[in-house]
Parts: sequence; structure tokens; C-alpha cells
Amino acid sequence: MKLFQKLIAAPAIISLASGFAVNAAEINSTDLSDYSNSNNLVSLDDFKSDTLFPGDWAYDSLKDLTNSPKFNGNSVTRLEAAAELNNLIAGGEGLMNGAAIDRLSDELGSELAIMKGRVDGLEARVNGIEAGSFSETTTFGGAAEFLIGAKSNGDTDAQEAVMVNYHYSFDLNTSFTGDDKLNIEISTGNQYNPSSGDQKTLGDDLDFGEPAGDGLRIEDLNYTFPVGEWKLSFGESMDASKNWPNACAVNNIYDALGDCGAANSVDLSGDISFSAGRSFGDGWDFGIGLSANDGETTKGMFTKEGADYYGAAIGYSADNYAVTLAYSDKDTTSYWGATASYSTDGGSTISGGFEVGNPEAGGDDTTQFVVGVSTDVGEGTLSASLGTKAAYTDSQTEHYAYDLNYSYPINDSMTITPFFYIVENAGEDDNGFGAITTFKF
Repeated sequence: MKLFQKLIAAPAIISLASGFAVNAAEINSTDLSDYSNSNNLVSLDDFKSDTLFPGDWAYDSLKDLTNSPKFNGNSVTRLEAAAELNNLIAGGEGLMNGAAIDRLSDELGSELAIMKGRVDGLEARVNGIEAGSFSETTTFGGAAEFLIGAKSNGDTDAQEAVMVNYHYSFDLNTSFTGDDKLNIEISTGNQYNPSSGDQKTLGDDLDFGEPAGDGLRIEDLNYTFPVGEWKLSFGESMDASKNWPNACAVNNIYDALGDCGAANSVDLSGDISFSAGRSFGDGWDFGIGLSANDGETTKGMFTKEGADYYGAAIGYSADNYAVTLAYSDKDTTSYWGATASYSTDGGSTISGGFEVGNPEAGGDDTTQFVVGVSTDVGEGTLSASLGTKAAYTDSQTEHYAYDLNYSYPINDSMTITPFFYIVENAGEDDNGFGAITTFKF
């Protein structure tokens, strides 16, 4: 039987073998036909008696051949006796007395047939279940997150309250050839939805889940497969940089500090996307990608009206450091970006990124950057990061964001991360604090 079948059938087999089998008088022909593949299975009409008692030759023979405590002077059902005989035969114990084994097998043949019929019937049912269930090559993984915290919004009092958000997502990954992968990510949550026009809440400031408004939705649907030395991916809600190298290792909490400040170049986003990447050995990797960001709308894919992205990245990685350079064009602006990371022997990592934007219709160039450090502290990891909260021209006043968090693993599947952040404004600064608890399975 397959593993899934064994898991289903095991309780029934164990119940018989452990002495907790149902009494023969409680079984009828209908029960047997439900569990069996055979129309000629033995029925109760073939039973000589329902119970074996001390003094019966079969009882005394099993007591002599096995050390089972079942034969302790109390009567046993014939099914219980058959279970002990089956264990005896399977274990090869006492087979030096072949005549006794043969005679017991004849005497308890009906009950042995019932046990086999039950297992065969369960196997047939499980086969039916598996025929309509997941492929054997489909894996399931997921995460549940809970956020509790509060924030201030500069000079206003809006949303200055303790808030609780949740986010739940799971991935289904299926391989059809052993080298490919179909990925489906489904999620839900009660995060703030920017389209509502309300004041931003804590969850919207953080790199936490996706705005869903308690609705279950597909976040990603993509397919990855190899072609020679290349790994190719295409799909819906997929970044064009999916298969690119990326040296960024900043462990941020505040969302604007994500992607090492290179979210338009090294971490090129997208919607209906194609991404390709390959390794050239000796630490060198290369990736290209393109995306039709309006592929779901009436503007269409790769049209004059739509916003289309394309770009490329090259990266180099060694034992303790990595660097990535990338170029992208996002319809109205082109970007150059770089990310890098360096790990020390003491368990610390320094990482950061820089990006320059060049508007194609004229105007001043923009710049932004992020830098962060993470280090092991006790059982967890302490991380701090800072950077510009947006892209700025030389004539604009830059405002910065800072965050601090400590990720503590409670066990292999559960992590709690308390955090604190500050965001500069032209007026009073924003700040927020709280904790995120994550369960992975």
C-alpha cells in the first residue's frame, strides 16, 4: 500500500492486533460486504462459536505459542484470537510447531478472512479517495500571522489606537516532470485596503501580508520549468525579477525600507510576467524579465496605452559577500540599482541598496537608499535598518525611516517579532510599535 493508504488502514489493523477488535457477534454480512472486495467473503454462518474459553484446544494452543497477556484465564473473541494468530505468523514465532499453526489457521480461517477483507476494503476505499485528491507530487505549505500594535500619524490623531490584524496564506506546489513547479498562493487577511481612502493603519505601514478585507483571493499563480541551463517562469501576479539574482539581505519591518531601496530595478515588480535566469558558474548569475502591468485591464499587454516593464540583472556571490546590479524600464521611468550584502564570521550581516530613477519625459533624477544590519542575539536575531522613505530629487528635502526588530523563534514553526519604527515627516514624525507572531506549517 502507499503511505497514505497505510495511514488510513493502520488504525483498523492496530485495533485488531492490539486486542480491541469488535466482538464477532457485532459483525454482520452487510458490514463485511461494505469492507470487502469479494462477494464470497465468509459470513457469520460459518462461525463455530463466538468465543474461545480456557480449556478449548485453540485457546490453550495460542497460550502456549504466544506470550500475549490476552490469554490470562479470561475468554477471548475469535477475532481477538485470530489477531494473535496473525501476529504470530507474521513474526515467525512458534513456527517450529507447524502442525499447531496449520490447525489453528484452519480453525480461525473465517476470522482471518474477515481481517483481510477489512484491510482490502479499506485499501479499495482509499484508492477511491486518492483518485479524486491531490497529486502525489503536490506539496502544501502555509503561514498564519497575527499583528498587534499601535501607531501615531504625525500631527493627526487618526488611527492612534491599538489594532489587531491577521494574515493567512498557503502555497500549493505541483511538479509534473520532477524539474518543473506549478505554484498557487492563496491568502486572506483583514488588513487595511488603500482603495478605501481611509487613514493608513499600522498594517499598511508594515511589510505584513496583503490588503484583503477578509476576502480569500489568489495572490500568485505561476509555472516554472527548465530549458537547458535556463530557469523560466511565467504567470499572474508574478514579479518580472522572480529568477534574478538579488544580494539584498535587509531584514526590515517598515515596508518602505524593503527590497534594499531597489524595488524598481533589482526587485522589479509586475503583473502578467515572464522571468528567466541562469547560473554561469564561479558565482555569476544573470536574469532577464518583462511584465505587462496592465494585462488584466482593457489597456492590454504591450500596447501603447498599457504600462509595461522590462529589465535585466547580473549578480556575483562569494562565501561571505554578494553584489547585484540591475537595469529596468517601467514605461515612464528607467532605473539603475544595486544591492550588496556582507556576512561576518560572528553571525552578523550588513546589507543595503541604492537606486537612481531617470524620468523619460524629462525632470530631475531621483535617488533612494536603504542599509541594514542583523546579528544573532541569544536565540533570536536583532535587526536594524534605515533609509529614505521614498525616492527624492536633489531639490527635495529627504525624509528617513528607521526600524528595529527582534525575531525570536519559540520553536521550529513559531516565531514572535516585536518591533519599533520611526518615520520622518515635514511636521511631527510618525512612529509605531507592536509584535508579529508567525506560525509556519
